[in-house]
Parts: sequence; C-alpha cells; structure tokens
Amino acid sequence: MPNRKRTTLALAAALAGSIVVTGAPAAYAEVVDVNYQCVTPIGPKGAVSPIDIKSVRSGDGYKLTMSFQKGVSSSPVELGKGAMNPSAVIELGGAETGKVQVSGPANDEAIPANTPIRISDLSGTYTPKKSGKVTFTAGVLTIKALGTTTTCTPKNSPGPSLELDVQGAGGSSGGGSTGGSTGGATGGTSGGELPRTGPLDSAAALGTLGGTVLLTGAAGVLWLTRRGQRPTG
Repeated sequence: MPNRKRTTLALAAALAGSIVVTGAPAAYAEVVDVNYQCVTPIGPKGAVSPIDIKSVRSGDGYKLTMSFQKGVSSSPVELGKGAMNPSAVIELGGAETGKVQVSGPANDEAIPANTPIRISDLSGTYTPKKSGKVTFTAGVLTIKALGTTTTCTPKNSPGPSLELDVQGAGGSSGGGSTGGSTGGATGGTSGGELPRTGPLDSAAALGTLGGTVLLTGAAGVLWLTRRGQRPTG
C-alpha cells in the first residue's frame, strides 16, 4: 500500500506540472523601436520611438493603448495648448487582419518650436471577429496641428508590440494577459477585466493556474487512494 501511494502521488505531481506549463497565459508583448519617417508641411522629418501597446478587457473586446516613449516630429513654430491632435492605426495580423483606429487628447501644454512633439497615449477598442492568436503592430501616425497634417509611416518593418490569444464573437476566452511582454489581456473570457500586460502579472496568473491544478491533483490522489483500498472484514 505505501508503494501504491507513492506511485499515485508521483503521477499526480507529474500531471499537474505538465498542465501548468501548457496552461500558461497565451499572450506576448514587448516595447518595439519604430522608425517613423514623417511627411510634414516643411519637408521630411523622422525619429525612432519605442512603442508599447497594452490591452485591457472591455466588454466583448479590448481597450488598446499605444504609448510613444519619444517624440517623432517637430514644428517650426510653437504649438499652443490644444493645438496638436494625434491619431494612429494599429495593424492586426495573425488570425485576423485589418486596422484599429486609436486617438488621443490634444497637447495639454504648449510645445516650443523645433522641439520633439510628445505624442500622448492613443487608445481605441478592438473587438475580435475571429479566434486565434492576433498580433498588434504600430502603423501610420497622423498629427494635425494649426490646419496642417503630418503623416508618419514606420519604415523599419517593426515587429508586433502585442500578441493576444482571442476568441471571436460568441466564444470563450483562451487565456490571461501580460504586458510589456505578451499580453495585455489575452483571450476573451466573459466579463471582468483581464490583467494588464506585464511579467509580474503573468507570474500571478500562472500561480493562480498552478494552484488550481495542484488542488485538482490532490483530489485525484485522494480518489485513487480510496479506490485502491479494499474493504476489510
């Protein structure tokens, strides 16, 4: 009997370990350098800006937030408060193709002449139509100011800043989320907000999943042990 118990425990532990690995959150994200080349009213300009895309579950879809860590253009004249309005597109790839429009507030402070234009965080909503892994990549940036339009296009074929494992309309979700590194919210679980993308959030999600698996394993051990006992008398 002791040998049977040890064997049962070993099998349950091995099963729990394998389930934890395969059940890890299916999301990926990272900060990607994007080489924006801009067509402006006074000629070409450009700069490289690290781009971060995060996601948070919102109803049947996800709220996407695109962040610029550096300015990508400049103005020969000062742009007063509220004079500049940015917007961009996020390119979808993988299981679904298309674009997500994102936009942000006007500048809340004056931008001095000939200094990098700081782009505010841009946000928009993505609602999955198909199921599978979908990638999100920085696309064209548009800056409108003082009656002019500046268009900035990525020229270095940047990789995705975010990948989500999603379910199309009517489906259930496939996972958690991570940020900065996969995942801002992955999968389409019904209701609630998914964790933000980030290594620590991934660890927390994995820890929760691991706890569930281990509880299941313990129940399996108990059942197998009882099943192996023979009635006495």
